[in-house]
Amino acid sequence: KQTYRWSEIDFAANAKDGYGVDWPIRYRDIEPWYTYVEKFAGISGEALGLPQLPDSHFLPPMELNCVEKHVKSRIEKDFTGRHMIIGRVAHLTEPLNGRGKCQYRNRCSRGCPYGAYFSSNAVTLPAANATGNMTIRPYSIVQSIVYDDEQGKATGVRVIDAETNEDIVYKAKIIFCNASALSSTQILLNSKSKRFENGLGNDSGELGHNLMDHTYRVGAMGNVEGFDDKYYKGRRPNGIYIPRYWNINEQTKSDTFVRGFGFQGGGSRGGNPANVESFGADYKDSILKPGPWEFFITGFAECLPNHDNKVYLNNQVQDKWGQPTLSIDAEFRENELAINKQMQIDAVEMLDKAGLKNIVGFDNKHYMGFGIHEMGTARMGRDPKTSVLNGFNQVHAAKNVFVTDGACMTSSSCVNPSLTYMAITARAADHAVAELNKRNI
Repeated sequence: KQTYRWSEIDFAANAKDGYGVDWPIRYRDIEPWYTYVEKFAGISGEALGLPQLPDSHFLPPMELNCVEKHVKSRIEKDFTGRHMIIGRVAHLTEPLNGRGKCQYRNRCSRGCPYGAYFSSNAVTLPAANATGNMTIRPYSIVQSIVYDDEQGKATGVRVIDAETNEDIVYKAKIIFCNASALSSTQILLNSKSKRFENGLGNDSGELGHNLMDHTYRVGAMGNVEGFDDKYYKGRRPNGIYIPRYWNINEQTKSDTFVRGFGFQGGGSRGGNPANVESFGADYKDSILKPGPWEFFITGFAECLPNHDNKVYLNNQVQDKWGQPTLSIDAEFRENELAINKQMQIDAVEMLDKAGLKNIVGFDNKHYMGFGIHEMGTARMGRDPKTSVLNGFNQVHAAKNVFVTDGACMTSSSCVNPSLTYMAITARAADHAVAELNKRNI
């Protein structure tokens, strides 16, 4: 749950360097909605005042351990303009709205029994249920959005019951398609009518194109000498973050790539290698002795929008309900590979300057998808001829359909995108209610 705001640099990037199309919004448009969702979700972190990483509405930050503090001091001393901070995460460090604070017990994967870890089960579903206006229809596979050619708008959603195969249509005045980047686009592509023969809202031909994901698994690791008499308390659900420092201004401009990257990582002590061979009393004694300190950083880099990175319906391969599956044809290209090269160089150099030993740089090459930050394929834009959605996430030619998940993204930044999805969603929902009240949709 690394949780960061995008910056004005991110929203203006396409217009500045000419890749993709211009965002129809800027940071000032989304800034109040960042604050809105941060107060609801609860974000712990440290304010820095960096233009490339705007500060959020923070709860108290978690604490770096002794090795992380040491590495931080060395990096910030030797590299002007680089910062190492505790990660900004959607974990409560103090109670909020009836939710308990983090107990550092490593129960995140179980949904957090204290509600400190932000999730739909702990936070958003209970809040929605409390309104009395939520109905959950399980075993429902969304087949398509129904568009009425005569009315010139969408009128509902067609679903398939996963257990009975029954076809059901639910009527709606407003539809939010938030199935995740790829699934939202799959639904739109599958939503065909006389008006939209190639998928709902696909007048531009851009639906399914411009898929992005962050490059991942590139960085360095090493051992830290000393600190053998120190340990840490609890299991902190968080690591460190080194914000982007390339291509921020003219002084940091690269001549080999555009955009930039940041690092995540952390320091910890592994288990005692003697554990493998020991047993009995020797084993019990050995597990009380932690192994050496280790520290690693791994980069997340921005991926440029590219029309040739695409998804499309595969009618030859259908699922068990007779629906076309989604095929993916995408790869990291020249700019992403150049960034990866720089990430590894920088990672090794920083750990070396920090005094680490046995440093190993790595580039575990991978396909798109490993970063699990899929974005694009139904992008926002100013011009209906080159985009699918407008500045309020409405389908250009079907204004009562909104797409506010990763599919709507026009560029990818280099930070985790979920907070931006949430802020965009809150803004779009507010706009939808206002437009409905005005009878504009």
